[in-house]
Amino acid sequence: MLESVIIPDKEYFSIGEVAQLVQVPAYVLRYWESEFKLLRPARRVSGQRKYTKKDIELIFDVKDLLYIKKFTIAGAKKEILKEKRKKTQPEQLNFDINSSFDPGMIMDIKSELEDILKILNS
Repeated sequence: MLESVIIPDKEYFSIGEVAQLVQVPAYVLRYWESEFKLLRPARRVSGQRKYTKKDIELIFDVKDLLYIKKFTIAGAKKEILKEKRKKTQPEQLNFDINSSFDPGMIMDIKSELEDILKILNS
């Protein structure tokens, strides 16, 4: 996050509240919504935006990329998507089969898999 702002403990925030928290004008937030696909706050029945804490954190990330790190809009989009992919991809296991080969463990796994197969087939 750009700043150490404490986000109040609320479920939803109006655009005015978010603009004040993030310290950017409301029109900037509306523009960022049009540019960043991940920033799509829900709408109330009246059509007003209702931002969540997750939305606000994303807005702080966008502000940091644009204002502090001096990314272009296109560069910030790529960075945001790259970070999202990083968070959603499972962490890869660093498994070296040669250094940790244990025949007993392999036999245990095989036995457990056979038991699972029997359960599925019954």
